[in-house]
Amino acid sequence: MPPDRSATATPGRQRGWLGTLPRPCALCSQWDRAGFCSDCRQRFVDRALHRCPRCALHAPGGQVCGACLRAPPPFARVVALADYAFPWDRLIARFKFQQQPELAALLADALVATVRRLPALAEPPLVLPVPLSPARLAERGYNQAWELARRVAASQGLPARHDALLRLRDTPHQVGLDRRARAANLRDAMWVPPEGQAAITGRQVALVDDVMTTGMTATAATQALLAAGAASVQVWVLARTPSPQD
Repeated sequence: MPPDRSATATPGRQRGWLGTLPRPCALCSQWDRAGFCSDCRQRFVDRALHRCPRCALHAPGGQVCGACLRAPPPFARVVALADYAFPWDRLIARFKFQQQPELAALLADALVATVRRLPALAEPPLVLPVPLSPARLAERGYNQAWELARRVAASQGLPARHDALLRLRDTPHQVGLDRRARAANLRDAMWVPPEGQAAITGRQVALVDDVMTTGMTATAATQALLAAGAASVQVWVLARTPSPQD
């Protein structure tokens, strides 16, 4: 007797069927068939804010802000999905500190939607994560920036590497430090190894992280990449901490 194929689902078909089941929205827990419910997507995901293209802080009309005109940062652009505020701060904390790397796919998809609104670069960028030190990576078990970066790159058909930019030494947590303390904390912490230099020389680079606060981490990483021969660096982040005036 031939096998009853009506009762057997292929793994791919089964995953597709499971993907149609209702599940809690990642932001509000309302049941929906997508990772973000339609209300949260409209309020928090698809909401475009006017941001300075150089630092991603709020700026009228999306023009370059006065601070970046006076002292341009080393990175060419910052792309931010949202402000680091409710409800993104809670979601990112779950992803980063509460051992929920499974949120990476959902967050990466949302970041990709923001990246796709930008003018295309002349050449496809090499996608890199902001690195963790070996000690911090062992403590956390994963680099949240790499979990985002590799998925963003895959969805865009872009190359990605986790070893082209390294963190030379462990640094204290940046949370709670002011701008000067963050700069001192990160001094000489980033390094491009020889194999990384060969990969980035003359290339556009997209540097991915979860949150930009003061920009000191992105600045240190960008300076290391430019010194190693990168043509330019963009920074792609899930969230940007607003300035106190916002």
